[in-house]
Amino acid sequence: MARAVTLGNGNMLVGLDYTGQVRDLYYPYVGHSNHVSGASGSFVHRIGVFVDGHLSWLDDPQWHISIGCDAETVVGSMHAVNDSIGITLSSVDVVHNEQNVFIRSFTIGNEKKEQRSITLFLAQQFRISESRRGDTGFYDPRVNAIVHYKGKHTFLINAFHGEKQFSDYTVGLFGIEGKQGSFVDAEDGVLEKNPIEHGSVDSVLGVTCPMKPNSHTQVDYWIACGETIAEAHDLNAYILKETPEALLRSTENYWKAWVDKEDRDLSLLSPQMQKLYKRSLTTIRVHTDNRGGIIASSDTDMLHHGRDTYSYVWPRDGALVARALDMAGYTDVTKRFFSFMAERLERGGYFMHKYRSDGCLGSSWHPWIIEGEPEFPIQEDETATMLYVLWKHYEKVRDIEYIESLYNPFIEKAADFMTEFMEARLGLPSNSFDLWEEKFGISTYTASSVYGGLQAAARFAGVLGKEEASRTYAAVAQRIQASILEHLYDQKRGMFLKLIRTYDNKDDVHDYTIDMSSFFGPVYFGVVDVGDPRIRKALQTVEDHLRVDAHATGYIRYEGDTYYRLKEADTPNPWVITTLWRAQYAIMAADTLAGLEEAYAILQWTCDQATKSGVLAEQMHPYTGEHLSTAPLVWSHAEFIVTAEAYMEKHRQLTEGDAD
Repeated sequence: MARAVTLGNGNMLVGLDYTGQVRDLYYPYVGHSNHVSGASGSFVHRIGVFVDGHLSWLDDPQWHISIGCDAETVVGSMHAVNDSIGITLSSVDVVHNEQNVFIRSFTIGNEKKEQRSITLFLAQQFRISESRRGDTGFYDPRVNAIVHYKGKHTFLINAFHGEKQFSDYTVGLFGIEGKQGSFVDAEDGVLEKNPIEHGSVDSVLGVTCPMKPNSHTQVDYWIACGETIAEAHDLNAYILKETPEALLRSTENYWKAWVDKEDRDLSLLSPQMQKLYKRSLTTIRVHTDNRGGIIASSDTDMLHHGRDTYSYVWPRDGALVARALDMAGYTDVTKRFFSFMAERLERGGYFMHKYRSDGCLGSSWHPWIIEGEPEFPIQEDETATMLYVLWKHYEKVRDIEYIESLYNPFIEKAADFMTEFMEARLGLPSNSFDLWEEKFGISTYTASSVYGGLQAAARFAGVLGKEEASRTYAAVAQRIQASILEHLYDQKRGMFLKLIRTYDNKDDVHDYTIDMSSFFGPVYFGVVDVGDPRIRKALQTVEDHLRVDAHATGYIRYEGDTYYRLKEADTPNPWVITTLWRAQYAIMAADTLAGLEEAYAILQWTCDQATKSGVLAEQMHPYTGEHLSTAPLVWSHAEFIVTAEAYMEKHRQLTEGDAD
């Protein structure tokens, strides 16, 4: 179940599913150490209502639930209706913008014409530090709250009905020793008050509310996160002093100010597009750690289908997301990202596959030995794209002192690596994994990115007066440009190749698979002009082979793509990213306002693929539009912002041109 809402403050990220229940809780790094989710799918913070001798958890199909997040405030909302028991349950949810606390303000509605006693049960299943071993949960009489802890991770759970604190609770085991979970204890409406357990620990608290006919009442609930129990106690005291209502309000006000800080004119976009633009901004920020890392997604649902998640910092993905933030005016956030990535650069001047948000090397499936020969297990476009986007950042902010601080340890090392990591015979970058992380060779997209990265390095060197280095980087870039046009363009098919796999002792192998990145890469990184006849011909090839005309009309990654492809579909899945690339090309090529109509339609298409809560996935089922793979995918949200910004800028240019 993908995430309906993601809330966070750069240290803490909470993901809610479509029943409004917690599935992810990251702390203290965004994307690293998810203290809730598990591969089995059994980990969840349940919400239940006990009334008239019956307990109903929110994942019961009798509940009709709508859930969303305000586009401008990162304030979540949930509304659940259960007509069979005559109860409504709503919540307003935030992660406080300053303190590491998750607050939920519940409103319970007794929709029957009789007085009733209603108990709200809130259950917690933690997997602290992503391990079920050695956790402790206990009722702490010093603050009358429940505490879960292990090592430097402590979680304090508390709830109040008005001025009355919860008094019903139990702490137990789940998933071991035949224990299903303490939530089972709530079935009779009364908890056993077991005070402590260790191992694989869960807990439940109950808040009982006597309610008049057709009335509503409020219950405030929170989780305070700290390194120690004492820190969690202090946060609990802070919440009680400030009140949950005041903290909710201050968080809402903060995010309104953050979203509107640039006072951008979005009037050229439809109201739906404006909403998704702002929602995309907040989604990106929630997935950005305060120390700089930008993760691809917080959704851990992929663990049910694979070995890992997207909760990592990919240098390429992060750079392209940073580009979106720069275009929208959030250069302070991107500066932290570039500094974070500069510190990750390997001694040889390249980036590895991906990193954790705490700065450590992430998991990988790229081998160091391929067909018996040692190879770099890298995607070179990640290194190149970082330099290319960093130059775009500099063009916007002109922070020469910052760039100078990065030149020797980062820019120069990366550029020198790219000039040396070459296939001399072809004049192209050496073999590496493609941007889709699947094939090893010299891909058009990677070669184009290296051209763009070296051009950026040449400009940086020139700005800093390093003329010899500037000439060297520019000369290598120009050779790569010529070699792309000579070796990677297939005149017969009217398309740039997916890649060439070169060998020392046998003939090269050419991969003619039609790939959207092979069309977009040369244009995006400036290898060819948007009006180049080869690109115009390649566009028709893309339209003929990569466009999907179905419920989710869009563009697939490449011919025969099997990633998350379902058996009943006779075509690969369209991706948000590749479809927005098509829109960006249309914007580049437009020389009249009418030429922008196609891009505008794709922006609207993207809005139609988003959920009601404003979440964009990686890809969609071609016939049902169902979200597949991970959601939200931060890269998808970033490409929407980039496309919207490019559309508005081109529209203004063309309008001003008409006026002249």
